[in-house]
Amino acid sequence: MTEQLKDGYDVVVVGGGAAGLSGALMLGRARRAVLVIDAGAPRNTPATGVHGLLAREGMAPGELLERGRAEVRGYGGQVVTGEVTAVDRVDDGFAVTLADGRAVRARRLLVTTGLVDELPDIAGLRERWGRDVLHCPYCHGWEVRDQAIGVLGTGPMAVHQALLFRQWSADITLFTHTMPSLTAADTEQLAARGIRVVAGEVAALEIVDDRLAGVRMSDGTVAPREAVTVQSRMVARPDFLAALGLQPAQHPSGMGEHIPADAAGRTDVPGVWVAGNATDLSAQVGGAAAAGAFAAAQINADLVTEDTRRAVDAYRNPFSPKNEADVGELVSAERRHGL
Repeated sequence: MTEQLKDGYDVVVVGGGAAGLSGALMLGRARRAVLVIDAGAPRNTPATGVHGLLAREGMAPGELLERGRAEVRGYGGQVVTGEVTAVDRVDDGFAVTLADGRAVRARRLLVTTGLVDELPDIAGLRERWGRDVLHCPYCHGWEVRDQAIGVLGTGPMAVHQALLFRQWSADITLFTHTMPSLTAADTEQLAARGIRVVAGEVAALEIVDDRLAGVRMSDGTVAPREAVTVQSRMVARPDFLAALGLQPAQHPSGMGEHIPADAAGRTDVPGVWVAGNATDLSAQVGGAAAAGAFAAAQINADLVTEDTRRAVDAYRNPFSPKNEADVGELVSAERRHGL
């Protein structure tokens, strides 16, 4: 059954992960009419647990999101499943169109659509992603501690990644694959830390009994490994914002594309904020949630400024048609929030 949507909201949040739900929770507690539209494809679905999140260590990602949805709804927010296909500027706000044809209006927009991990085209890599193929030592390092770990070199961050994972295991092998040539300094650092280097391209992962057993090189040799770490290319998903002129840009780290924003999440498009991995490629769950809450507070302050300006205009000229319409909207909004 399709949930009934209102015609308009103070804020529409696109994306129902940690950043989006945290932002919606903050806005609901601020007595704003808020709608979260979530496509239901969270980045961390393959992971067995969320790590590094205080008081929620090891919780299944799905459970964390379900709790978050319940909390948002508890403050009057709506959370619906759907995909946003377009956002257009209308009057002082936005028209948000969903793939199923539904459309709503929003005074402000919070984009928390996360990102997509683009992986090298190596047989078996995608199937093991989030299990024994990993990318973040702070997310998964503890789970593979003291194991034989392979680092797949695909870019300039490979040496850094190998040195990081050395903190969790003494058995690290760097497979150069397609990464840039090692410098003399790189070679010295890796040798000093006891990290083995295997030159050549990787052809596939060896899987035995549904477990990673090794890395097979293009020459057919196999290096036994229990886990592999790879730096994905991380890409934001803002196609639906094209009509607003908001385009992704290369991240300064070189690790992918993001939606540029200031420290508060404000983009170059007035009325549009962004939070979480859509703008910060390296944000973990806790950081994404904090960014969503902070952006939501900025959005509420921006709306308060607009509401105050309208009230001042009405106070100065209470009988103009525009002010009567604005006051009527404010009154209905107050009733909508339960005042």
